Amino acid sequence: MRSLPLPLALTARLSPVVVLAAVGWALSSGPLAAPQAAEHQPGEEKTETQSASAPSTSTAPKAYSAAPAPCESVAEKTIESLVPGAKKAGKEIPSTDSKLRRTCSWNALKGYDYRWLDVSYEVMESDEAAQRSYEAHTEKKSGGGAVPGLGDNAYSVVNLTTEDKQETREGVVIARASNALVMITYNGSDFESKKAPATDTINKGAIKAAKEAVAALEADDG
Repeated sequence: MRSLPLPLALTARLSPVVVLAAVGWALSSGPLAAPQAAEHQPGEEKTETQSASAPSTSTAPKAYSAAPAPCESVAEKTIESLVPGAKKAGKEIPSTDSKLRRTCSWNALKGYDYRWLDVSYEVMESDEAAQRSYEAHTEKKSGGGAVPGLGDNAYSVVNLTTEDKQETREGVVIARASNALVMITYNGSDFESKKAPATDTINKGAIKAAKEAVAALEADDG
């Protein structure tokens, strides 16, 4: 049996820290802001008997207060299809705040065919903050398009890179659901042919994982 030296690109991808940096999931949002105090009108006093019908001036409640378990967000049969040979349990990446940001990775080399899948969640203080972050991410990854019917907003893009004549095709899906972001990164290479999987294969795989991850977010909240 001939041995196959893995290129430097694959070796780098086996480091979760490098992978997270490469996909742009920089965990850049700050800690949750303190809730804003209810506004007081001049000359008015609040009492415990204030009418319940009076309009509330407090900050609107967040739809999501914590990120779900990312390694349980995608069905086992989906993992088997997208990342053949990977351990179904996946590997959760350590986070500086696991309540708000969580990522799970699956990767495997089956024969000469390599696949990698990341599922990441980030919960923010408001829908507006999540929308701003969503827009910032999509601006950095130009060339893609909208994904209808996925969360409140969703975007997908596929890019091809070549290193030492080895092609890798990577798909990214970014979705916003209320105050949470879901990011999927899915890529693949064939180390025998040096070619990458078809654009359609990677794009459809990333979108399938994204739909399941968004559904898991909504189910976890319910």
